[in-house]
Amino acid sequence: MAQRKPTAKPEKRKAAPKGRESANDAAPPRDRRRERGEASVQRIIDATIELIAEEGLASLTMQRIAEHVGSSNALVVFHFRSKENLFRAVLQYLSDQYDALWITLVRAPGLSPVERLLGAVNCAQRFARQHPNWVSVFVVFSSDRKSMQIYNEIGLPSDLAYTAEARELLIEISRSGGYTGVDINTLSESLNYLVHGAWYWDHLNPSSRDTNVLRKTMLLLLHQAFPRHFELMP
Repeated sequence: MAQRKPTAKPEKRKAAPKGRESANDAAPPRDRRRERGEASVQRIIDATIELIAEEGLASLTMQRIAEHVGSSNALVVFHFRSKENLFRAVLQYLSDQYDALWITLVRAPGLSPVERLLGAVNCAQRFARQHPNWVSVFVVFSSDRKSMQIYNEIGLPSDLAYTAEARELLIEISRSGGYTGVDINTLSESLNYLVHGAWYWDHLNPSSRDTNVLRKTMLLLLHQAFPRHFELMP
C-alpha cells in the first residue's frame, strides 16, 4: 500500500507593518486615461444640454458643440461618431437622472403608497426646479419631429412606466382606503398630463418654475379622489 505523502505546511504570511499595505492589498491603480475620457464625454453632454436648452436643435452642429465645450470637433466625433449618437447619449443621461431621483423619492424602502405617491409629486417639481435646462431638453426632444423618434425610443418607455407605477399606487390607496367610484385611469393620466404640461409651460415661461401651481393642482386632484389621505396645500 502506497504511503500518503505528507502535506506541506502552508507558509505563514507575514503581516504588513502597521500603517502599510502589502502589494496584494493595495488598491488597483486608477485608469487615469479612462477617467479623462469619461470626463470629456460628460463635458460634451453638458455642453450639448445647455445649447439645446438655449438654442434648440435646428442649428446645432458638432462644430458648434465643440466650440462651446472648448475642444476640437475631432474630439466630439471621436467620442460620439455622429450627432444622432450624441443626442441619444444626452437623452439617456437625462432619463437616468430622473430615474435616479424617482428611485430615491418613490421607491425608498418602508414608504406607504401615499408617501410614494407624494414622492412622485415631489420628483416632478424638484427635477424641474433644480435642473430647468434638463426639462427644456426633454421638451425640445419630444416636440421636434426629427428628434421625436429618439425620444420615443428612450424617454417614452420611462414615462409610461412611471404612469403605470403611479396607477398601481392609486389602486392600492383606493382599495385600502375603501374608496369607490374613483376613475383610476383618468386620474393617473391627468397627473401625467399635469407634469408634462407644466414642464412645457416652464420651458416657454421660465418665471413660472418657482411657483407651487403644479404641486397644488396635483394635490387638489388627489384630495378630491382620496380626501382622507391627501391634504390641500395652503
